[in-house]
Amino acid sequence: MPPRARPLARRTVAWALVADVVPLYPLYALLFTSTGLSVAQVSALFAIWSAVAVLAEVPSGALADRFSRRGCLVAAGVLQAAGYVAWVLLPGFPGFALGFVLWGCGGSLVTGALEALLYDGLVAAGAQDQYARVYGWVTAMELVAQFPAAAAATLLFAAGGFPLAGWVSVGTCLLAAVLAARLPEPARTGTDTGTDTGTDTDAAEPGYLETLRAGVAEAARAPAVRAVLVAAAVLGAFDTVEEYFPLLLAGWGVPTALVPLADLPAVLAGVAGAALGGAAARLPPWALGAVLTVAMLLLGGAGLAAHPAGIAAVALFYGGYRAVLVVVDARLQERIEGRSRATVTSVASLGTELATFGLYAAWAGGGAPFLAACGLLVAGVLPVLLRTRPGAGSGAPGGRYPHGEESARAVGDA
Repeated sequence: MPPRARPLARRTVAWALVADVVPLYPLYALLFTSTGLSVAQVSALFAIWSAVAVLAEVPSGALADRFSRRGCLVAAGVLQAAGYVAWVLLPGFPGFALGFVLWGCGGSLVTGALEALLYDGLVAAGAQDQYARVYGWVTAMELVAQFPAAAAATLLFAAGGFPLAGWVSVGTCLLAAVLAARLPEPARTGTDTGTDTGTDTDAAEPGYLETLRAGVAEAARAPAVRAVLVAAAVLGAFDTVEEYFPLLLAGWGVPTALVPLADLPAVLAGVAGAALGGAAARLPPWALGAVLTVAMLLLGGAGLAAHPAGIAAVALFYGGYRAVLVVVDARLQERIEGRSRATVTSVASLGTELATFGLYAAWAGGGAPFLAACGLLVAGVLPVLLRTRPGAGSGAPGGRYPHGEESARAVGDA
């Protein structure tokens, strides 16, 4: 990796780890029920959270493109911290709902802004080919963070209950905001509407609505972008399967007390798969489709066998899936040419949010085997969606960067 790219890579990976080491993550459902909320009320809170994520996803991406992607990551940490403050100080349905609104807005600010900041920063440093590698590390840290978060939750709850865990979570979110503020942000590059004007001045800066329209238009009208965006949106929804791993294990006869331990191989495999995303990026589209096919066959076979030994197959599925997911995101970033990179990425994230509801229905209808069958369909069309864009020129893949040297110096000086 070029020396100029290393500070961005190190700081982004560190931010990703700290941002997800939140002691309240394993505890918040218990916090809600401890205050007397019914199952219906808890479900309503989750519905509020999902609704905010869907409604704010694309507008927040345009916000990152128009103003500051780094600023959006900083604001995300502050908003999430404010949400937890509401939970601690107002422990009831209104306070919890307010917290989820703030957290949902913060989460929407991250998606799109993170990928755009990282990709453009690596392009400016002459290391765009390292995106899959670095982004794989970033997503791996999101899984690694589960372990210290769970340990901290156990210790903090024993020492001071939900309030102590809540205040420490506020602190970790604010620390993540501080780390985000140290991420280098290069001068904005790319084109406004698909036509290179050769300018990148404040006077030529498009407004918010123009930025939003440009991003949505590129996502909808550019065939090469649209194909990979669909792949990223649908494939991203399959990450929902992780939430069902404990239920699978319990249904296969694993004692409840051992379920967290039995789930560990799958999480570790996901970490390994994401971390190997850079290596997987060198595979041709047909090979990525083959990896995803094998992964889905393993998941479906484990579901049909319904035996504790299926844990190994589930782990292999999750590792392969996470590696392919990293590569698909990298291909999306390579295809985007305009300045509204975060907006386009947020459109993909919105698609994932919506596709997730279909995955829930698939699981309810047929469990792991039916979900795997759906995944096999995705694996079959994946090579077509990832095919090399006709007429792609040399230089930075997926975009025109008329101010690459100036941007590289900006990153190097950060």
